[in-house]
Amino acid sequence: MLVTFRSQATESITMFGDIAQALLKMMGATGRVPGALVAEDVPPALSKLEAEVEALKAASETTSAPAATNEDAAADPGADGETPAPVPLVSRAVPLLSLLKRAAAAKVGVMWEGR
Repeated sequence: MLVTFRSQATESITMFGDIAQALLKMMGATGRVPGALVAEDVPPALSKLEAEVEALKAASETTSAPAATNEDAAADPGADGETPAPVPLVSRAVPLLSLLKRAAAAKVGVMWEGR
């Protein structure tokens, strides 16, 4: 399933369902699709999501592996038969954070629906 987030303040964004539901729960929503936030609920949801993302960043910094060397970075990912590392949830949250910030600034709601 794909989940599309919409707001009158910005373009829509689409995410994989499991990622979208995790982010919805992080911002205090139930995680159910479809759903919506009215304009006055957007700033608190944004604050919760930002706090959760910061907590994830802090946790990943304390458990992260040493930085890759230039030689490692130049290697072709997957060339040795290994699959590339998954995109972290912190990175996947960036478009939704942007959408929520713009919706909060414009004082409009946000809705989401599945496809």
